Amino acid sequence: MSPSAHGTPWQCLAAGRASRRLVLVVVFVALLLDNMLLTVVVPIVPTFLYTTEYEGANSSIVPAWTELAPPALKVPPFSSVFSYSDNTTLSILSSSSPTELERGAGSSPPQPSSCPEGQEFLANENVRVGLLFASKALVQLVVNPAVGVLTNRIGYHIPMFIGFIIMFISTVMFAFAGSYTLLFIARALQGIGSSFSSVAGLGMLASVYTDDLERGNAMGVALGGLALGVLIGAPFGSVMYEFVGKSSPFLVLALLALLDGALQLCILQPSKISPESTRGTSLVTLLRDPFILVAAGALCFSNMGVAMLEPTLPIWMMQTMCSPKWQLGMAFLPASVSYLIGTNLFGLLATRMGRWLCSLIGMAVVGISLLCVPLATNIYGLIIPNAGLGFAIGMVDSSMMPTMGHLVDLRHSSIYGNVYAIADVAFCMGFAIGPSTGGAIVRAVGFPWLMIIIGAINIAYAPLCWYLRNPPAKEEKMAILGQGCPMQTNSYAAQKTLRHFPLTDDSDVEAENVE
Repeated sequence: MSPSAHGTPWQCLAAGRASRRLVLVVVFVALLLDNMLLTVVVPIVPTFLYTTEYEGANSSIVPAWTELAPPALKVPPFSSVFSYSDNTTLSILSSSSPTELERGAGSSPPQPSSCPEGQEFLANENVRVGLLFASKALVQLVVNPAVGVLTNRIGYHIPMFIGFIIMFISTVMFAFAGSYTLLFIARALQGIGSSFSSVAGLGMLASVYTDDLERGNAMGVALGGLALGVLIGAPFGSVMYEFVGKSSPFLVLALLALLDGALQLCILQPSKISPESTRGTSLVTLLRDPFILVAAGALCFSNMGVAMLEPTLPIWMMQTMCSPKWQLGMAFLPASVSYLIGTNLFGLLATRMGRWLCSLIGMAVVGISLLCVPLATNIYGLIIPNAGLGFAIGMVDSSMMPTMGHLVDLRHSSIYGNVYAIADVAFCMGFAIGPSTGGAIVRAVGFPWLMIIIGAINIAYAPLCWYLRNPPAKEEKMAILGQGCPMQTNSYAAQKTLRHFPLTDDSDVEAENVE
């Protein structure tokens, strides 16, 4: 075989490493797997804990999914039967026949075989499941700033690969965890891996796609991977858990994670240290920027709604709809499908209509959709509210993610690790505060009031997106102070002339002093 034939695969590999599209593919796959693992546990954990803890403690009785009322409530000569059709409790003689019991429960009750017992256990489980789900985001909140600084010093490739390794370990732990404690540890470990993958991945995209319009499109595609992970995760987990077993969905994800690791090794060369040539703006400086805070708040509150739904909606469905296990994950399918459509559609459309307007409308629709969720009486009634919720969150995410990079370009140094650490922190705050407080609020005032509270918060916050309509550029202030030359660009609203590149270390110091 000729030497040129031997060199062909290596030439293709070298060309692939120089391709922006393959970098986008790597980030897409990483976000896909991260969010599949994020949502695959949503329908599994509540029913798994119910089965292992409640039914395990009452193993001497018939399995709870086939009973109407717990044996502990026997009060001869009367016993209570709860009607899920009209939310009333009927006291009947213990000598009544099963036919009489069924007739007295209501005119058209759901199938008793699908109704779990232990209502008090389910109420308490709201809090425990919420804390377990929130542990990932809480850990991610702590780790994100450190990852942002790390990417500025060693580049994006190595942190990206570290994220893959940690995600793989977390996935395997989920597969074989048999207790609440081990599930909690696996979820927290996932938060560390997700922090590395998300911050490094989004920062890498922002550095590769320097044009604002191209960056918006690339972010929309990458968020499509996030959306697809959310889309597949919950239905995939519920179906696999119901018909194959608890470990099966996690083992499939572990295999996919190995493929992602091989892809990263080929494309990103994670052994190569590539620090940024210029010093990035500090986290403290970015957090003082009111425009970045408004964009981060939009990401936080819009995602907090779905974060509150994840631990509470399945349990509410078990209590009020007597839903079987497979429906607990399928309820999130409309939100996932519409989120996938929204992120891809508004990645380009938001640039034309105005990202601030797209985000404002999205947050208002999020609030309205959340207010409609408690009106559902069965799984079909959840389709329209959940679809509107997912579509609206897609509008906000696909608008605010590229806006974060755009704000850094306009007002700070164009180094993106720290700003996407802030974006990920905002996202994680929603998924930390949402589940951890949602369960407690449900227990205190009920699920409908939880939806009213978070829906009203989103509607009230929406007008703040108006301030992102035309943020002032840093170079304009520098021109006024006579410290530098304005920048000329096709992407920005203000006309600015381009500073000479490469920038020197002194120019970075001057830029920081101007702030």
